[in-house]
Amino acid sequence: MTRRHMSGWRRHGSGEAATFTARCNAHESELLRSIVGSMCELLTERAESAPTDDLAAITGIRSGHSAAPDDATLGRLLPDFHRPDQDREIGCDAVNGDLNGALRSINEPQIIDEKLAAARCLLGTVPVGGGEITLTAEEADRWLTAINDVRLSLGAMLGITEDTPDELDPDHPYAAHLHVYRWLTEQQWILVEELME
Repeated sequence: MTRRHMSGWRRHGSGEAATFTARCNAHESELLRSIVGSMCELLTERAESAPTDDLAAITGIRSGHSAAPDDATLGRLLPDFHRPDQDREIGCDAVNGDLNGALRSINEPQIIDEKLAAARCLLGTVPVGGGEITLTAEEADRWLTAINDVRLSLGAMLGITEDTPDELDPDHPYAAHLHVYRWLTEQQWILVEELME
């Protein structure tokens, strides 16, 4: 399969002064803006629907949902902190109360904030209509976070497993989605290689 590429990520300079550049066409720009924007909407809706409590109002410490998201895509972005099969590994015979609920309530607001910051960085640096992208090392890290989050979302929607083929029949309803997933994976890998150089 021939993949569309942003014209390869390139590293310029070294250390903290390093920058990373690539060119994207109008279609790639629109695609990135659309899928990252959709992910932002999901995360923002989740954050805004969190219950409020009196302690949070008094202390200023936000709390989030205690229950996992019902939506599989959002559930992949905000997974449980603890799985019951880990009890033996951490030496717990029984965990009192809802460990996941407590951990989620405390940590989810900050996790959502970080994911949204990464997504907004990508949205703020990808040129409308295509063109050159120039990132600092910090922005490149945020791009990687945003791309990975979008890949996780798409992967959950598509049910990606080790057995998923590289491409689907062109008539398959998810063929284009899988193509985007593979393209994002490729972009992520290229940028990681440049960051590690």
